[in-house]
Amino acid sequence: MIISLVGYMGSGKSHISKILSEKINFKLIDLDKEISRRNKLTIPEIFENKGEIYFRKVEREILEEILATEENIVFSLGGGTPVYYNNMEIINHNSKSIFLRTSINTLIERISKQKEKRPLIANISDENLPEFIAKHLFERNEFYSKAQYHISTDFKEPEQIMNEIIEKLYL
Repeated sequence: MIISLVGYMGSGKSHISKILSEKINFKLIDLDKEISRRNKLTIPEIFENKGEIYFRKVEREILEEILATEENIVFSLGGGTPVYYNNMEIINHNSKSIFLRTSINTLIERISKQKEKRPLIANISDENLPEFIAKHLFERNEFYSKAQYHISTDFKEPEQIMNEIIEKLYL
């Protein structure tokens, strides 16, 4: 079984996938880390040196490769992964998809401290960040909402979210 976590940047995909994989003894794969490892560049360096089109192409190739495996995997996807090509359909067909739904206020609080690590918001001023996130999230929610399961992350500890995932998937 592959469990794919989708959601906007800052929704907790990386952290939740780590504790979930440890709890259920599944292999953990973070798509962005895998892209970075294979390219020997950070995600911001890939965007800067090779561009977003290159990144999305490589992202798609690695996504398909991992989803084709027979392993038990907790798969943390990038915030934009479900939006491109027909990625969300492939994710749903080859895994159990979970949307970590997070409010705009929570997202702003979490990601404003990490702007330099996030290429899409690195150059956005703090005063323009709420509007950018709101607009971006509105555009992406159409794709995220196609996930098979939805879990709200607001006002919950990571362990609560992990336990909800386990309950929903009957693990």
